[in-house]
Amino acid sequence: MSIPSPAALVRILWIGFVATVAFVVFYVYAVSVDLGGFFGGMPGIDKLANPTLERASIVYSADNQILGKYFRENREDVKFEQISPNLIKALYATEDVRFDEHSGIDMKGTFTIVPYLLIGKKRGSSTISQQLAKNLFQTRGEEYSGRLAEWGFSKIATVIAKSKEWITAIKLERAYTKREILTMYLNTVDFGSNAYGIKVAAKTFFGTTPDQLSVSQAAILVGLLKGPTLYSPILNPERCKARRNTVLEQMEKYDYITEEEFEQLSALPIDNNNYKVENANDGLAPYFRAELRKDLIAFCKENNYDLFSDGLKIYTTIDSRMQRYAEAAVERHMKKLQAKFFDYWKGRAPWVDENGKVIPNFIENAAKRTETYKEYMELYGGNEDSVMAKLNMPVNRRLFSWKTERYAIDTTLSFMDSIRYTKRFLHAGLMSMEPHSGHIKAWVGGINFRAFKYDHVRQGRRQPGSTFKPFVYAAALDLGYHPCNEMVDAPFTITDGSTGKSWTPKNSDGVYSGERKTLRLAMAQSINTIAVQLIEKITPQTVVDYAHRLGIESPLDPVPALALGVSDVSLYELVGAYSTFVNQGTWTKPYYITRIEDKSGNLIKSFKPAQKEVLSPETAFLMVYMLKGSTTERNGTALGLYNLGKTLYSNEVGAKTGTTSNYSDGWFMGVTEELVTGVWVGGDDRSIHFHTSNLGQGARMAMPIWSYYMDAVYEDKTLPVKKKMFKRVTNIDEREQLNCKKVNAPAPDSLQTDSASQVYKQQNDGIE
Repeated sequence: MSIPSPAALVRILWIGFVATVAFVVFYVYAVSVDLGGFFGGMPGIDKLANPTLERASIVYSADNQILGKYFRENREDVKFEQISPNLIKALYATEDVRFDEHSGIDMKGTFTIVPYLLIGKKRGSSTISQQLAKNLFQTRGEEYSGRLAEWGFSKIATVIAKSKEWITAIKLERAYTKREILTMYLNTVDFGSNAYGIKVAAKTFFGTTPDQLSVSQAAILVGLLKGPTLYSPILNPERCKARRNTVLEQMEKYDYITEEEFEQLSALPIDNNNYKVENANDGLAPYFRAELRKDLIAFCKENNYDLFSDGLKIYTTIDSRMQRYAEAAVERHMKKLQAKFFDYWKGRAPWVDENGKVIPNFIENAAKRTETYKEYMELYGGNEDSVMAKLNMPVNRRLFSWKTERYAIDTTLSFMDSIRYTKRFLHAGLMSMEPHSGHIKAWVGGINFRAFKYDHVRQGRRQPGSTFKPFVYAAALDLGYHPCNEMVDAPFTITDGSTGKSWTPKNSDGVYSGERKTLRLAMAQSINTIAVQLIEKITPQTVVDYAHRLGIESPLDPVPALALGVSDVSLYELVGAYSTFVNQGTWTKPYYITRIEDKSGNLIKSFKPAQKEVLSPETAFLMVYMLKGSTTERNGTALGLYNLGKTLYSNEVGAKTGTTSNYSDGWFMGVTEELVTGVWVGGDDRSIHFHTSNLGQGARMAMPIWSYYMDAVYEDKTLPVKKKMFKRVTNIDEREQLNCKKVNAPAPDSLQTDSASQVYKQQNDGIE
């Protein structure tokens, strides 16, 4: 074979070079335009300008604190100025030391792969820009795959995907500054533990913010980029430490830290003390956020948003400080009350009937209502014996307990035994609202969201007991009755003309005093007989209509026993209704969202509560005066507040206690000029309760929570809530018109049912 001449060799080399260049140009062009559909598409200009990332939607309190998030990928963006230089240095040293010099592709780094490949070692060469292209646009996913990938040419498809990342990286470098690329990258990457982006990662692993990251912390986070699970400080602390030290070694190599600093930092242990993965169970107001989520999903569906990826900002009326005080008040009281409940039922099952006998098959029936039972029935083809055998098998469980610091115990119990355990717990709900604005300031739906998801503020409905009586008195006052009107506390019998059944109302203690009592004193002492006499005179249907006007949306039975609260209502409805009395007769729908913004802070929608005048200011003021009787009249049911805290001192407080006939439900409604707060306490099932009024009445079960909460609110001088007198109505002179020793109130017997109903009909013309 003859050797080519120098001129021919040069010609061959030139031809080869030109052919190579031409091939590269053609290849890049073919990949860029997806020639023939073989290569798959690439991100367009619109996507490069507006890259889509899943961002968590964030819920803010009225005092601008984060209450929680909704997300599939927990990610929040940060600005470049909010990132610690330690993190930037660690990232440069490990991932892309020439980041500031190249234009998307580090040619020097790329060509140095060859010697590593020759000696059988793997070495990454992707720049930060290339990694960003891969993370942002998922260039190796199905969206951008072409025919070659579909035909099974996996190695060629990988080369094509890599090429797309190169091309996209160059485009990103042209479209954004280095700082913007770096910031987007750190906001994009997955650090594991459901932490996407540096802001969530810093909080998850170290309980800090990106600008406060130490050198060691920064090195750990950068080390995680190579393998979030493999180098997890939680799952693999030794590997994590080795990887962190590799990053530190790189930082020393490129003079970001000194040799002495490297020696000191590499000897440090991995600190996991502040590690905490965010989830829906954590944070303030979890029950509120769970209920809010339902409304937001509906809103997003109507307005074409995705709550879990669009990074919405939801601003609420909840005050984080008041929410903390409410949760602390529930916790403080329920710990003590539960201990009493356990002691009361020690050695006995609390699920008993009205005769004190254990309800047969109570636990079995409770199990059959669970999703677990239904799933096993489907799995075992409806064979109940197999299902029950499965449900009685002991397994490891984590259950709620007031006795541990984290309120959880790890134990081994069967599913059936776990029901027997959890059914013994009492539950609670609290809602606090500004009566004039409708802003809900605190919402506690239960004792522990992680263990018990059911919300007892809006989701739950129970018999309100005597907390329903103010609706009877409000209707009566609006129809012409006066707080000084008197009725006799004596037994009487009501007979249903259609069925022939009779009913004799009894007072809670079973005693009839035989005394004539003013309506104010009767409501203050929660006398059942007088409340039922009154509803009989003005008719149950009239009371139903008034209650609905005041915001009670639940169905109400128009029967005389309604005066004693036999129809189920929610705490949410009661608080809104009681607020009408303080708000001079204007009902304001309780609300909790003030505005919703998009991820860029642009307003999507602002909210205002619905309002309607439903009582005259005079009637509303008289009702506040009536409610104050519980805290001032002799034997008022809320006089115990004086022994519980400081709220009553130098303050005007109206209140109403409520207890259902078998002590299943304990209620307390407290009104002040600036806050109306309601509390409910009871068992998960109505058959689970105390059997004595000493322990089971609303004043014992619910009132302490209200007192603890209000005391904490008033003691916090940073809050705008202050002790105030109720607003007066100018045409009512309390010393003259409300002094029952002086006032000449019309006799109630002169206000007959028919005339009262006619007055009501006239007042309601044109009102829905």
